[in-house]
Amino acid sequence: MSSPAYLTIDEVVERYRGQISQGTFRNWRSLRIGPSFIKIGKVPLYPIEELDRWDRSNLVVCRRSRTFQMNESAIANAAAPSF
Repeated sequence: MSSPAYLTIDEVVERYRGQISQGTFRNWRSLRIGPSFIKIGKVPLYPIEELDRWDRSNLVVCRRSRTFQMNESAIANAAAPSF
């Protein structure tokens, strides 16, 4: 059986492990922010593809810290034999 292309609000809340409430999604829909959705009658449905896109657009990209890089080079220098 194929997986659904759309998620209900309960399924979306479960997807985000309850960290975003139904009320937040309701507010976001009224403000037209947050993930894209479609309404079938009165029921908002969220395309999984759009949720994935929204996740990627909110991805926080981290970089290595300078301290870590300096410590790495200090370890390399300490491991090198000195003559």
